[in-house]
Amino acid sequence: MRTHNGHTPWKLRRRTRVAAGEVATGVFGEGPPVVLVHGTPASSYLWRNVVPALARHHTVYTWDLLGFGDSRIAPGAAPSIALQARTLVELTEHWGLEAPSLAGHDIGGGIVMRAHLTEQLPASNIALLDAAVLGPWNTPFTEHQQRYAEAYRTMPPHVFDDIITARLRTATHLPMSDADTAAYLAPWAGADGRQRWLDQVCAVTFEDTRDAVARLDRVTAPTLVLWGAEDQWLHPGTGDRLAAAIPGAQRATIPEAGHFIAEDQPQHTAHALAEFFGRHRP
Repeated sequence: MRTHNGHTPWKLRRRTRVAAGEVATGVFGEGPPVVLVHGTPASSYLWRNVVPALARHHTVYTWDLLGFGDSRIAPGAAPSIALQARTLVELTEHWGLEAPSLAGHDIGGGIVMRAHLTEQLPASNIALLDAAVLGPWNTPFTEHQQRYAEAYRTMPPHVFDDIITARLRTATHLPMSDADTAAYLAPWAGADGRQRWLDQVCAVTFEDTRDAVARLDRVTAPTLVLWGAEDQWLHPGTGDRLAAAIPGAQRATIPEAGHFIAEDQPQHTAHALAEFFGRHRP
């Protein structure tokens, strides 16, 4: 299993109580604050090989979204983008951060932009990686699961596991190792994991980013839109449109990278983020 320092397995060891559950969190390094927000169906594991490079000059805060990884959502709560954005605001207050740099991948990008533009979370800089902000951004597979959720919830576990394993492997351009695939899939294992998977699938909607999209022209923080050149989940053209909608946004592409850009090219991703955040220090 690839890890953040080559030999210690990646795990967020802190637990932070929030209004809608308990969040697994981690803090690394020292310097201007950067908050990393992963997307679906990932966890903070996505960032494990990016954190060390950023932590050389920044304090890096990362977390598992509610209902993802090692975080646990309160019974009856839906792990929507709106809820995750409110939780991001809670966490920055808990960490005592006034205007951190924010980086969001996939729906993490939508969470970051909703937190910034709707929940009024100040940000020194914003990085959006293969981000689900401009709609419609649900993939056909996600829409199929939403339409036939009960069928997915009740299908034999081994069939469900085969489906999501095959789906996960399309998130990268380069082959994902069996160990890394297993690490991404671990939170979704068993009957409880299957329910958590479908809970988050059914809770994700473009309606939660619509208000932020309407306000993109108000973004004043320096913004980087970073995309994998081979993204098969969100076409790179979406990144072009997103950058064009944000005043002064910088657009960059990582070659030989799919949707899980930080999995395919962690060093190039880390370098792009470190260079951007370093150039726009608060």
